[in-house]
Amino acid sequence: MPNAKVLSEKQAIVASLTEKLQGAAAGIIVDYKGISVAQDTALRADCRQNNVDYAVIKNTLLRFAFNNVGLKELDDQLNGSTSLAVCQNDPVAPARVIADYAKKLGDKFEIKGGFMDGKVVSIETINALAAIPALPVLQAKVLGTMLAPISSLACVLQQIADQKGAPAEAAAE
Repeated sequence: MPNAKVLSEKQAIVASLTEKLQGAAAGIIVDYKGISVAQDTALRADCRQNNVDYAVIKNTLLRFAFNNVGLKELDDQLNGSTSLAVCQNDPVAPARVIADYAKKLGDKFEIKGGFMDGKVVSIETINALAAIPALPVLQAKVLGTMLAPISSLACVLQQIADQKGAPAEAAAE
Protein backbone atom coordinates (compact mmCIF):
# COMPACT_ATOMS: atom_id res chain seq x y z
CA MET A 1 0.00 0.00 0.00
CA PRO A 2 1.57 3.32 -1.01
CA ASN A 3 1.89 5.97 1.61
CA ALA A 4 -0.53 8.88 1.67
CA LYS A 5 1.94 11.38 0.20
CA VAL A 6 2.69 9.25 -2.88
CA LEU A 7 -1.00 8.48 -3.34
CA SER A 8 -1.97 12.15 -3.17
CA GLU A 9 0.77 13.06 -5.70
CA LYS A 10 -0.50 10.42 -8.12
CA GLN A 11 -4.09 11.60 -7.65
CA ALA A 12 -2.97 15.16 -8.44
CA ILE A 13 -1.23 13.94 -11.61
CA VAL A 14 -4.37 12.05 -12.69
CA ALA A 15 -6.53 15.11 -11.97
CA SER A 16 -4.19 17.31 -14.02
CA LEU A 17 -4.18 14.80 -16.90
CA THR A 18 -7.97 14.53 -16.77
CA GLU A 19 -8.32 18.30 -17.00
CA LYS A 20 -5.85 18.44 -19.89
CA LEU A 21 -7.66 15.66 -21.76
CA GLN A 22 -11.10 17.22 -21.26
CA GLY A 23 -10.02 20.49 -22.85
CA ALA A 24 -7.96 18.89 -25.62
CA ALA A 25 -8.94 19.18 -29.26
CA ALA A 26 -6.91 16.05 -30.08
CA GLY A 27 -4.30 13.72 -28.69
CA ILE A 28 -2.01 10.95 -29.92
CA ILE A 29 -0.60 8.01 -27.93
CA VAL A 30 2.89 6.95 -29.01
CA ASP A 31 5.27 4.07 -28.37
CA TYR A 32 8.64 5.82 -28.25
CA LYS A 33 11.04 2.96 -27.46
CA GLY A 34 14.52 3.22 -28.94
CA ILE A 35 14.70 6.91 -29.86
CA SER A 36 17.84 8.81 -28.97
CA VAL A 37 18.07 11.86 -26.75
CA ALA A 38 18.78 14.07 -29.76
CA GLN A 39 15.69 12.75 -31.57
CA ASP A 40 13.57 13.24 -28.46
CA THR A 41 14.88 16.79 -28.04
CA ALA A 42 14.06 17.62 -31.67
CA LEU A 43 10.58 16.11 -31.27
CA ARG A 44 9.90 18.15 -28.14
CA ALA A 45 11.10 21.34 -29.87
CA ASP A 46 8.74 20.68 -32.80
CA CYS A 47 5.90 20.02 -30.37
CA ARG A 48 6.51 23.29 -28.52
CA GLN A 49 6.65 25.16 -31.83
CA ASN A 50 3.22 23.76 -32.78
CA ASN A 51 1.64 24.27 -29.30
CA VAL A 52 1.53 20.53 -28.65
CA ASP A 53 2.08 19.22 -25.11
CA TYR A 54 4.26 16.11 -25.29
CA ALA A 55 5.08 14.03 -22.22
CA VAL A 56 6.01 10.52 -21.18
CA ILE A 57 3.33 9.28 -18.78
CA LYS A 58 2.95 6.11 -16.77
CA ASN A 59 0.37 3.77 -18.26
CA THR A 60 -1.59 3.36 -15.03
CA LEU A 61 -1.93 7.11 -14.49
CA LEU A 62 -2.93 7.64 -18.12
CA ARG A 63 -5.44 4.76 -17.86
CA PHE A 64 -7.13 6.44 -14.88
CA ALA A 65 -7.27 9.77 -16.74
CA PHE A 66 -8.69 8.14 -19.88
CA ASN A 67 -11.35 6.40 -17.81
CA ASN A 68 -12.25 9.72 -16.17
CA VAL A 69 -12.94 11.36 -19.55
CA GLY A 70 -14.68 8.38 -21.15
CA LEU A 71 -11.89 7.12 -23.41
CA LYS A 72 -11.86 3.57 -22.08
CA GLU A 73 -11.33 2.19 -25.60
CA LEU A 74 -7.70 3.37 -25.43
CA ASP A 75 -6.89 1.10 -22.44
CA ASP A 76 -5.70 -1.65 -24.79
CA GLN A 77 -2.96 0.62 -26.21
CA LEU A 78 -1.49 1.42 -22.81
CA ASN A 79 1.26 -1.20 -22.80
CA GLY A 80 5.01 -0.70 -22.95
CA SER A 81 6.57 2.72 -23.23
CA THR A 82 3.90 5.35 -23.72
CA SER A 83 3.96 9.06 -24.39
CA LEU A 84 1.11 11.45 -25.08
CA ALA A 85 0.93 14.42 -27.45
CA VAL A 86 -2.03 16.73 -26.83
CA CYS A 87 -3.09 20.05 -28.32
CA GLN A 88 -5.76 22.25 -26.81
CA ASN A 89 -6.77 24.31 -29.83
CA ASP A 90 -5.63 22.62 -33.09
CA PRO A 91 -6.83 19.05 -33.72
CA VAL A 92 -4.43 18.58 -36.64
CA ALA A 93 -1.18 19.71 -34.98
CA PRO A 94 -0.42 16.62 -32.84
CA ALA A 95 -1.24 14.28 -35.72
CA ARG A 96 1.00 16.21 -38.11
CA VAL A 97 4.00 16.41 -35.76
CA ILE A 98 3.79 12.84 -34.47
CA ALA A 99 3.12 11.28 -37.90
CA ASP A 100 6.09 13.17 -39.32
CA TYR A 101 8.38 11.71 -36.65
CA ALA A 102 6.82 8.27 -37.05
CA LYS A 103 7.82 8.36 -40.74
CA LYS A 104 11.34 9.60 -39.94
CA LEU A 105 12.09 7.17 -37.12
CA GLY A 106 10.28 4.07 -38.37
CA ASP A 107 9.91 1.23 -35.85
CA LYS A 108 11.45 3.26 -33.01
CA PHE A 109 8.48 5.62 -32.87
CA GLU A 110 5.05 4.12 -33.45
CA ILE A 111 1.56 5.62 -33.16
CA LYS A 112 -0.64 3.48 -30.90
CA GLY A 113 -3.89 5.42 -31.11
CA GLY A 114 -5.52 8.75 -30.56
CA PHE A 115 -8.61 10.79 -29.86
CA MET A 116 -10.28 13.89 -31.21
CA ASP A 117 -13.04 15.92 -29.57
CA GLY A 118 -13.54 13.27 -26.90
CA LYS A 119 -13.87 10.35 -29.33
CA VAL A 120 -11.35 7.63 -30.15
CA VAL A 121 -10.06 7.77 -33.74
CA SER A 122 -8.29 5.12 -35.79
CA ILE A 123 -4.68 5.27 -36.93
CA GLU A 124 -5.92 5.78 -40.50
CA THR A 125 -7.80 8.88 -39.36
CA ILE A 126 -4.68 10.15 -37.59
CA ASN A 127 -2.64 9.70 -40.78
CA ALA A 128 -5.36 11.46 -42.80
CA LEU A 129 -5.30 14.38 -40.36
CA ALA A 130 -1.52 14.51 -40.63
CA ALA A 131 -1.81 15.03 -44.40
CA ILE A 132 -3.81 18.25 -43.89
CA PRO A 133 -1.58 21.33 -44.26
CA ALA A 134 -1.05 23.71 -41.35
CA LEU A 135 -3.70 26.36 -40.67
CA PRO A 136 -1.61 29.31 -41.98
CA VAL A 137 -1.02 27.41 -45.25
CA LEU A 138 -4.74 26.73 -45.65
CA GLN A 139 -5.54 30.39 -44.91
CA ALA A 140 -3.00 31.51 -47.51
CA LYS A 141 -4.54 29.19 -50.12
CA VAL A 142 -8.04 30.51 -49.47
CA LEU A 143 -6.84 34.11 -49.60
CA GLY A 144 -4.97 33.42 -52.83
CA THR A 145 -8.11 31.91 -54.34
CA MET A 146 -10.16 34.95 -53.34
CA LEU A 147 -7.59 37.43 -54.68
CA ALA A 148 -6.94 35.63 -57.99
CA PRO A 149 -9.81 37.27 -59.96
CA ILE A 150 -8.92 40.74 -58.72
CA SER A 151 -5.21 40.38 -59.49
CA SER A 152 -6.03 38.92 -62.93
CA LEU A 153 -8.22 41.95 -63.71
CA ALA A 154 -5.47 44.29 -62.59
CA CYS A 155 -2.94 42.53 -64.84
CA VAL A 156 -5.27 42.72 -67.87
CA LEU A 157 -5.95 46.44 -67.30
CA GLN A 158 -2.21 47.10 -66.95
CA GLN A 159 -1.49 45.29 -70.24
CA ILE A 160 -4.18 47.31 -72.05
CA ALA A 161 -2.76 50.53 -70.67
CA ASP A 162 0.79 49.55 -71.70
CA GLN A 163 -0.27 48.67 -75.27
CA LYS A 164 -2.46 51.70 -76.02
CA GLY A 165 -0.83 54.28 -73.82
CA ALA A 166 -2.42 55.47 -70.66
CA PRO A 167 -5.17 58.05 -71.18
CA ALA A 168 -4.16 59.83 -67.99
CA GLU A 169 -0.66 60.48 -69.38
CA ALA A 170 -2.11 61.93 -72.60
CA ALA A 171 -4.47 64.21 -70.70
CA ALA A 172 -1.62 65.47 -68.51
CA GLU A 173 0.43 66.52 -71.54
